[in-house]
Amino acid sequence: MKLNLKRKKRSQKLVVISIISIGLLGVSCKETPAPPINTESELIMKINAVQQQVMAQGNITQEEEQAMLSLCSIMSHDDGLANYSPDNRMILKDVEIVPVFEGCEDLSNEETKECFKNKVVTFIKREFNLSVSKDLNLSEPKQVEAFFIINENGNSTGMKVRDSEVTIQAEILRVLRKMPVMKPANQNGKSVSVLCSIIVKYGNDIEIDVVYIPERPND
Repeated sequence: MKLNLKRKKRSQKLVVISIISIGLLGVSCKETPAPPINTESELIMKINAVQQQVMAQGNITQEEEQAMLSLCSIMSHDDGLANYSPDNRMILKDVEIVPVFEGCEDLSNEETKECFKNKVVTFIKREFNLSVSKDLNLSEPKQVEAFFIINENGNSTGMKVRDSEVTIQAEILRVLRKMPVMKPANQNGKSVSVLCSIIVKYGNDIEIDVVYIPERPND
């Protein structure tokens, strides 16, 4: 009984700290100074309302705690698509040589492209925590499109996930940030950044598809 009470108190404290951190920092959960914000903004009003609800009910469910932690995780990084706009960025379908995933070396251009697709799909399916989507108890599978950039150094950055459950967004971003360094895409003999897009279908299982003709990521 005491153990459960302590756990509830820790969870409540964690959520309140997360809410206050988001409110104070506005765009990040990092412990860095932030400029003054408009306390009358719609976002702050919503944050205050959530905080009052948490304090009133005295404890939170595991699902609520996970949602708060996921929100903080999403906002704690500066590798989003909006923060990365290089002049030499290309779309995956247009680049001469796609990024070379480990194990895809010394192949023809078409074979490299197919190998890239298979390796990305395998990596994401292996790393994705399936319990995150299973816990949603969806009556039928849902899908979401995600974007990421393999930059001119072969690193993954510029992540964006379209609207979906916050836990799903956080999990996809977590996996994309773990993507291994690759040999960068090549255009006219030069390394270039390339925009990639994937469709994630989730529920009791997960399916991934690499899209070679993506929509505009800001649509």
